[in-house]
Amino acid sequence: MKILITGANGQLGHDVVKECVARNISHKGVDLNDFDITDESAVLEAFALYNPTVVVHCAAYTAVDKAEDEPEVCNKINVDGTRNIALACKKLGAKMLYISTDYVFAGDGEHSYQPSDSTAPISVYGKSKLGGERVVQELLENYFIVRISWAFGENGNNFVKTMLRLGKERDSLNVVCDQVGSPTYTADLAPLLCEIALSDKFGIYHATNEGTCSWAEFAQEIFRQAELSVNVNPIPTSEYPTKATRPLNSRLDKTCLVEAGFNPLPHWAESLKQYVSALSVS
Repeated sequence: MKILITGANGQLGHDVVKECVARNISHKGVDLNDFDITDESAVLEAFALYNPTVVVHCAAYTAVDKAEDEPEVCNKINVDGTRNIALACKKLGAKMLYISTDYVFAGDGEHSYQPSDSTAPISVYGKSKLGGERVVQELLENYFIVRISWAFGENGNNFVKTMLRLGKERDSLNVVCDQVGSPTYTADLAPLLCEIALSDKFGIYHATNEGTCSWAEFAQEIFRQAELSVNVNPIPTSEYPTKATRPLNSRLDKTCLVEAGFNPLPHWAESLKQYVSALSVS
């Protein structure tokens, strides 16, 4: 088994590489410095050299608001780049695990989205990630699509790090309270992704930590665990305008994981405790 991880310098890719090291799995982590995923010939050449049996595709354009101003760039990476990865996997007969997002859904209602529910993205970023899903499904039979949300981890920037930084500078913050979803700790997700990638249980999965919260509730728990005295003022999305429209409902049903024999991830608050503790000693 040889795993190739794209986006290895990113938040999730970094932890997938760490998990492969911990499990003594033969692997190679690659990023833009190694090759450009939007260059089909470069992708095919790199894949031919390493000859992976599994590809975990974490590389992506993730600047949600910026994507509204440069949709061509976003689509080139998330759709065309993913197509190149899928074509290389098809040529080598490799399995592919594609990381997707809650943004493929419209985000209406208060239900938890099933993997089979209709998709209707409301942002350029969400549409591009759905486009990536579709090229994977069109080109491959042996694929996994794993949708995640609200990721936080050791490498790179995220909501938790931003709140901790702001919490040391201010005693009060306005945080959106009507967007609800599940945080995903990449150190929890990486082992699950390895389990999925090493299996033959192909299909679409939702994988986030257990439990749901609003961004405001997430922030409150961050400050509580970090022992920072910060007043969180819950505000509606309408009072915090952004260039890209965010889904109000990002709840993802993870029943599919258990039905496939995979263990669900811990509750997000428990994982946040581990993360905040790790950040305090780093």
